[in-house]
Amino acid sequence: MRGPNIKRKNVSLARNLRSNSTDAERLLWKHIRGRAINGLKFRRQYPVGNYIADFVCLEKRVVVELDGGQHNENKQDVVRDAWLAENGYKVVRIWNNDVLGNIEGAVDSIFNNCG
Repeated sequence: MRGPNIKRKNVSLARNLRSNSTDAERLLWKHIRGRAINGLKFRRQYPVGNYIADFVCLEKRVVVELDGGQHNENKQDVVRDAWLAENGYKVVRIWNNDVLGNIEGAVDSIFNNCG
């Protein structure tokens, strides 16, 4: 169980991440904000447990993670994904290059995983 200090720290970190989004995060956010995908509300840089999800739809319990090269075969991602799955979340991982080069495909992937 998270204590108040961990929650406060995660909220502060999430705010900082929202202020310093990557190009891929900004582009994807433009396409999924405002209930643009099937009327679903997404939040960005949102605390989920001890983690901060890049994007999350709480209604469908779908976490969207944008990954750059540093995530290639990252063991921490495996642990994080397992925790999220154990707690009822589906994780959709999309490469930054896919968002930047094919935003429609990235949005379709999110839509298909929210069904």
